Amino acid sequence: MASNVQTLRLRRKEDTKPSVPLVSRHSGILQDQLRRSSRKPWNPDFSTAVRIILLIRVAAAMYTNIQDCDEVFNFWEPLHYIDHGHGFQTWEVTPMYAIRSWAYVLLHLIPARLPLTLNLGKRPSFFAVRITLAVISTFCEAKLCRTVVEKVNERVGRYLFFMLLFSAGMWNAAPALLPSSFAMYATTIAFTYSLEPSSIKNKRRTLFATMLFATGAIVGWPFALALSLPFVFEELFIFGGDRVEPSSRTSWMMSRWKRLFIAGLVSALIFVPVTAIDSVAYGGWNIVPWNIVRYNVFGGSERGPDLYGTAPWYFYILNLLLNFNVLVPLAFISLPSLAVTYRIDRKRLGMSKPGPDQSSPFTLLALRLAPLYVWTAILTAQAHKEERFMFPAYPLICFNAAVALYLIRGWMEVAYVSATKSSYRASRSIIFGAITCAVIAVTGLISLFRVLALWHYYHAPLSVFSHLEAVELPRLLNVTGLLPPLLPGTEEIDRPSVDLAPIRAFDLRLCLGKEWHRFPGHYLVPNGVKVDFVKSEFEGLLPAHFKESRAKLTFKGWWDRPGSRITPASLNDLNNEALEFYVPIESCDYLIDLDFPEHPVSSHLEPRYAVDNETWERVSCLPFLDASHSPLLTRTLWLPGSWWQDKNEFGDYCLLKNREKVHRKEVEIASRVQEGNL
Repeated sequence: MASNVQTLRLRRKEDTKPSVPLVSRHSGILQDQLRRSSRKPWNPDFSTAVRIILLIRVAAAMYTNIQDCDEVFNFWEPLHYIDHGHGFQTWEVTPMYAIRSWAYVLLHLIPARLPLTLNLGKRPSFFAVRITLAVISTFCEAKLCRTVVEKVNERVGRYLFFMLLFSAGMWNAAPALLPSSFAMYATTIAFTYSLEPSSIKNKRRTLFATMLFATGAIVGWPFALALSLPFVFEELFIFGGDRVEPSSRTSWMMSRWKRLFIAGLVSALIFVPVTAIDSVAYGGWNIVPWNIVRYNVFGGSERGPDLYGTAPWYFYILNLLLNFNVLVPLAFISLPSLAVTYRIDRKRLGMSKPGPDQSSPFTLLALRLAPLYVWTAILTAQAHKEERFMFPAYPLICFNAAVALYLIRGWMEVAYVSATKSSYRASRSIIFGAITCAVIAVTGLISLFRVLALWHYYHAPLSVFSHLEAVELPRLLNVTGLLPPLLPGTEEIDRPSVDLAPIRAFDLRLCLGKEWHRFPGHYLVPNGVKVDFVKSEFEGLLPAHFKESRAKLTFKGWWDRPGSRITPASLNDLNNEALEFYVPIESCDYLIDLDFPEHPVSSHLEPRYAVDNETWERVSCLPFLDASHSPLLTRTLWLPGSWWQDKNEFGDYCLLKNREKVHRKEVEIASRVQEGNL
């Protein structure tokens, strides 16, 4: 009798979806060795990166301080002169010396004019320019992150994204109206093209990278061209993406040299519009980039940048630690880290032993890490050092740090596999991700605390000038009858936007003494208020006033400001003081001054105006850090709570009003209003 046996057969369901070819994750210079077939690490696409970075950069444009008086007097003031017909003029922006480019300044005229066309007033122009610069920086940074993801490694791209996003250095540099910031934008985009291996077939890389490096140097800062040296070396001598037989190396090299030479000639055409604009502005033939190099390099012993201060060799190390904290040591160990990886984790470079006719990935990556070292060495060798000089290399600091962090992660993976004898266990471990995440989190938090410190400790100058425009000047108009009275229960700061044009009737003078170097520019001072200097202990050269032009700016006659063609008699390149640029303190209606009540300092030329209550009334006083009497750590970073803040000491950054002069003008204007003469 046969048994009743039933058989169950299982069939795999046929996949009806069209097959999609897998995209290789490992086409970059650096290649993951664990989880090679797993899902890609998360990275924002270009549009997502733009939106995220833009939030931070626009916040920086609105809230960051002005770090350098050179930004104000050499760039904001000339822009204000073009826009409104008055402002301060330094010796650098005169036809006799001409080491500042009007072509660069003019690039920012459209965003500066836009708020005026919308009747928003002058102050929004300041922020419109900053936001425009923030947007440009955002696109450059997002482009760099995506290129690193594609050409180097996904994890390196992700590290770079967060390092750029939270960096205190980028917070300061991105919205700054400085040629070094412009050079940073251009260098960042040029670097994205130089990340591709050089190749005979890739003419686009050579042309675009050369033009962008040249744009940063010609329009921005000529010394930034030094960042292109590793790129030039690769173009001339390194195979890159080419495979070159020994018999064809001469023709290959001639082709490469010819291509770079042609790209250089094309890039030199950028000189044409820049030189034309500068020559028209200065009223004579001028090549500003050459003037800058001539003054700084060939100026002689009596003149040159050293007149404005020198710093020790470690200045940039300390400054970079403030702005990039733990990323600085990571960035500068990137090349040694690559050498270590070449010894213990060579597979990560994607090629165990390149042939004699091709370039090693080790060489290619080393050339991409080299610009930061070149730039730092050049700047460190100069006696005159300033924070803004490092701006062009700021994104490269983050790139080098991201590469170093990735390579160190690779060492940990190698050590783990060696200890456990199991690549599978290493691929399942969360140790590596946790450590790299911790590094990113720590540097982000330190940067956040640094940004908050800059705002809480040093933002008073911008806030005091805001009080002048938003509160004090409307009050003057109100008490003299030039404004309708406030509704009961409201204050001046709650008043809707006020037309401050009638303030001209007061003929007000705002004076700057020892605080001249923190002046934020005429864009934050309403038209009708004249700004002048009073004598202080400073014995160097202060700016003069441009020859005032009341002609309305039109694009039809785009250059009708004669002050750019005039060199005031006492402006000089030797930093010799000009006493005629000062006004008597008795002529000042308002004064900006900084007083440290806990550690008062007074002299004949710098009395304590803020405590002279008979002459001066405190209109607005805000805390300003007394750095010399505050501990290093608490003055560097801001943390909430009295346990931290009580360790610091603060002074009073004040807007002072001359009681007698301003009261006399109030009475006079009120009388004229009542008589109908205003």
